[in-house]
Amino acid sequence: MSTAQQPPLQKSVIYIRNLANCPPSYLNDPSRKDFFEIVWLKNELPLHALKNPDLQVKGDWIYLIPPYRVHQLNKAGKNGVLISFKQEMLEDEDKEFLLDLFKVFNVQGEFSCLHLAVEEAAALASVYELLEQEYQTATNSYLIVKALLKVFLLKLMQVKEQQSTSHDINQKRVYAFFMLLEDHYQEVRNIEFYAEKLGISAKRLNQILKENLDKTGMQLIHDRVILEAKRNIIHSERTIKEIAYHLNFSDRPYFSRFFKKQTGQTPEEFQKEVKKHIESKFNTLV
Repeated sequence: MSTAQQPPLQKSVIYIRNLANCPPSYLNDPSRKDFFEIVWLKNELPLHALKNPDLQVKGDWIYLIPPYRVHQLNKAGKNGVLISFKQEMLEDEDKEFLLDLFKVFNVQGEFSCLHLAVEEAAALASVYELLEQEYQTATNSYLIVKALLKVFLLKLMQVKEQQSTSHDINQKRVYAFFMLLEDHYQEVRNIEFYAEKLGISAKRLNQILKENLDKTGMQLIHDRVILEAKRNIIHSERTIKEIAYHLNFSDRPYFSRFFKKQTGQTPEEFQKEVKKHIESKFNTLV
């Protein structure tokens, strides 16, 4: 796992790099879709537009990007570090920990962002230094790297919890819904299935989702399908027709109508727009 022995990203379960030296081979690798990404900017301006001008200041910013997300945060060349890891590193952890992990990474959106106070940054830095040191060692221990990653994530959860007071049973249901959605969205697209799995009525699940996310269950299911469609258009070699069948649409015209209804664009129009974006903004992470 050390830098000198770094296997291809597809065969890796964790990847740690300084952002200033993060190679294009990583930035452009389609296998990135399988990784949770932690981007820690140090003494930098935030990457995304913030409504509060008081936050447009240099500082420590952590971006938590869940797998399969189509985002446009240009992180290359910034001062800071990148930690990417696959969920399989934590699969033997208890369900509550995984639910909290999904919560801190904001799995229903493109990313979550934390603005660290000085003491929070110092606490995280002490754990990160141990993690990076073990990772870079030629004879590193997978178990130690895994344990230190969990400690780092627990610290992040602690920071997130201190910054947010909303932590109730309905929010747990929201994240449990998204965990189910990740496993079943390609085959099952009716809200009744997910409600039954959660042990509540479809009406109640829709009410919870609407209160927390201002969207119904069907809207969120459609969002996830569109997200996967966009990821395939950007990162895969599949044709639009092949993507339609991959996502269990009966034919390409049906998929195109669905895509346009949800996004306002045909799949072909989105494909052309992305191509222009990539050509005009070299090394931007899309």
